[in-house]
Amino acid sequence: MSGNSSHDTDLYGYDEPMVGPLDAPERPSGFHPVNIGHLVMGVAFAGMVLVWALVQGDVVETSELDWLLPIPWLLAGAAGLAATVWGSRRSSRP
Repeated sequence: MSGNSSHDTDLYGYDEPMVGPLDAPERPSGFHPVNIGHLVMGVAFAGMVLVWALVQGDVVETSELDWLLPIPWLLAGAAGLAATVWGSRRSSRP
């Protein structure tokens, strides 16, 4: 880094350098972008844990796993699709 005292403030889109996290300018909205990959894998993981808990708790038989195991993946895909559509609708608003 060079010896001058200028900061690269355009890197994060702020006009002034920040000293701490509380110095960040206010954003117009409290929402942040959703990482769709994290959402999909989180829903899939939670669904697999739920299926595992149902099998361990003797709520369902292991012979029923043929139709039960795809359900978390379908729910994860639906959540990812919904987040994609909802996010694109929000970003296209003026």
